[in-house]
Amino acid sequence: MFQTTGALDKPLQPKEIKHSSFAQDIIKGLSATHKYLDAKYFYDTKGDALFQKIMQCNEYYLTDCEMEILANKKEQIVTAILAHFQSFDLIELGAGDATKSIHLLSELLQQGADYTYYPIDISHNVIAHLEEKLPSLLPNIKMHGLHGEYATMLDNPTLSNDRPKVILFLGANIGNSTVEEALAFCRNLKKNLRKGDLLLIGFDLRKDPHIILNAYNDSKGYTKAFNLNLLQRINHELNANFQINNFEHYPIYNPQTGSCKSYLISKVRQEVILKEIDFTILLDAHEAIFMEISQKYSPEEILRLAKQSGFKETNQFLDQNKWFQDSLWMVE
Repeated sequence: MFQTTGALDKPLQPKEIKHSSFAQDIIKGLSATHKYLDAKYFYDTKGDALFQKIMQCNEYYLTDCEMEILANKKEQIVTAILAHFQSFDLIELGAGDATKSIHLLSELLQQGADYTYYPIDISHNVIAHLEEKLPSLLPNIKMHGLHGEYATMLDNPTLSNDRPKVILFLGANIGNSTVEEALAFCRNLKKNLRKGDLLLIGFDLRKDPHIILNAYNDSKGYTKAFNLNLLQRINHELNANFQINNFEHYPIYNPQTGSCKSYLISKVRQEVILKEIDFTILLDAHEAIFMEISQKYSPEEILRLAKQSGFKETNQFLDQNKWFQDSLWMVE
């Protein structure tokens, strides 16, 4: 099904070191029995722009549902947070453009909270944009952007202080992992927190399967382009020859497990060469490359996840359709 030409037979050569993290992850995924690509690499400049378009699609209900919660229930959410402490570090994992969290940032200032905002994002473009945008919108905000992955940044010396922590993990980002991976993530997150620290975390709830599936197969084709853009990024950064028209975007939803998954399907048998790292694969016709997962939860599953990972759910905030839930958890 695939072959390699040197990439797995010898260490990366000096000219390849600059690509080591990205290249090694691509090699690992495309060499697997069931091929996959790591979704964290979706977010280059073009990927960021495409995701903004996805969030504006009519079919992509998640953004509107959580925006409704944060816009209409910001007072209740902030009151719940300030019932625990008035002074704290506010750390947002995967901040994006902060169009949702800005409701909380503004309300916290309005209610007199003493906080420093630390947005964390894997996209350097996102952090640069936030550091330019937010001080003009919220002149009194104290903030420090952190560019990198969650696990690395939570260990950042900047965050090593005795102030209480409030973590924001919005947008159903927890759904980008399997249930098992989500549990491991929450347990690891808890290790970086102290008793009484808070986590506001977003979950996409189980609902009509057609509504869910349409959200990942929008009529304008932005989600398709978002997935295919990763192949274009590989072409650009690793001098590969993926023929984009040879792939089909294919999402599926399993209502029994609550998992919605996206694949790229090879339309033809094809050879792809990544010249920069001397790596070649063969894809069979109809062979799949797994791209991403979006896990859906029931309220009972959310409670179970909180308990198993060492948190206690203190508050639930839902949109009017009860399609989405932001939960406030406290470290026990």
